[in-house]
Amino acid sequence: MKTIKTLTIGIFLAAMGASATAQMPNWGCSQDVQQQMLGTVSMYQEDINQFKASKDPRYLEDAYPMWKEIVAKCPKQSKNLYINGANIMRVMIAKAATAEERQALIEELMNMYDTRIANYGEAPKWTAKKALELEELLQEAGIDRYYALYDQAVRMEGDLDASYLVKYMEATINYVRLGKAEPTLVVDNYDIASEKLEDELQKYVDDSVKSATIRGYIADVEVAFSPYATCDQLVEIYSKKFEADPENVDLLKKITNIMSKKGCTSQPLFFSATENLYRLEPTPSTALNMGQMCLQKKEYSKAIEYLKDAVEGVTTQKDKYKAYLYLGHAYNGARSYSAARTAYNNAAETDRTKGEPYRMIASMYASSASSATEDNINGHSVYWAAVDKLVRSKSVDSSEENVEACNRLISAYSSRFPKQGDAFMAGLENGNRFTVPGWIGESTVVRTIK
Repeated sequence: MKTIKTLTIGIFLAAMGASATAQMPNWGCSQDVQQQMLGTVSMYQEDINQFKASKDPRYLEDAYPMWKEIVAKCPKQSKNLYINGANIMRVMIAKAATAEERQALIEELMNMYDTRIANYGEAPKWTAKKALELEELLQEAGIDRYYALYDQAVRMEGDLDASYLVKYMEATINYVRLGKAEPTLVVDNYDIASEKLEDELQKYVDDSVKSATIRGYIADVEVAFSPYATCDQLVEIYSKKFEADPENVDLLKKITNIMSKKGCTSQPLFFSATENLYRLEPTPSTALNMGQMCLQKKEYSKAIEYLKDAVEGVTTQKDKYKAYLYLGHAYNGARSYSAARTAYNNAAETDRTKGEPYRMIASMYASSASSATEDNINGHSVYWAAVDKLVRSKSVDSSEENVEACNRLISAYSSRFPKQGDAFMAGLENGNRFTVPGWIGESTVVRTIK
């Protein structure tokens, strides 16, 4: 191997000699140092090429001292320096003779990632990669370090692969399990991870592959969080904190946000925290919480007023979607079905990945047969319009939960289609267009059963 490398470097240096004064690429070191490092780089690259061809880790061992010198002297020689470096360091760590040597090499790997960040940026991505490396190399013994790095990466500005949010939740749970923090940390970090995953999902709404992957990550986070997610557990976690400091706005925001997210809005703690937060900080977001609280109390008129304020004031897509959805629920509860449909349609337009608004419209249609008896088939035309909405729901939201709910309702509503004979007596034939009478007023297609 050494003979081949010596020959290669000789040829390389001869070729470079003719243009030594030419402008060289920026390697993060002076031109003189760069010129001196040409031979080292050539021999290092030869070992890397030999490794790629043979998969023999001995080539990475040979490359290690040269790689180390290049990183130290010319840290911007190439981004591949760090990709290859991770492989080199794993080989060196695996063959370490003592625990002390192994730990020193692990620290060298961490320093390599710091050098990469200093020269090429992308701090969230590579800080999270440091955490992953430590988790894999140190296991439970490294929990303090790798949890802190995951937490740091997640809170940084910049892009972070969504898969690391799952690792962040797993690390948080391990951290709490080992007695390093109170269970409230799991709840707090779930709030951060789930928010970021929802934001990621919105980025790729038109990419079915990426959105499906992110939905998988969301499901993984929910599974990890589920042992901490019952309403009783959330009440137990936050009640003492609330009683000790009932006017702490940051605490109130945490309580209302997580309890809203997990459907714990009928709990007295949610009501108390919501009322305190709205009194202390009457914003569109707190109006949204008040509207949700009034919905739980079936105080529909109050809910409508709060939610109308929320719709006008909230700025994020997620909050505007929730405000419209809850406004639809409030109008629905008040039996103002046309207004409810408008609100649900606005929710569907706000977030085109959500199927629930169309499911809610379908349910309203199905419950409105008595308002459509002018169809001469006892109002059964409402089920055609209802099934249309469910089909639309599935087309925009392919999540397992939504598809199962839609299929269940489609089966139930399809069984209520008019019989073929009854439709014939009313002058209706399969496939004909038909407008459902009453407040629904939807154009649909005639379908019958035998």
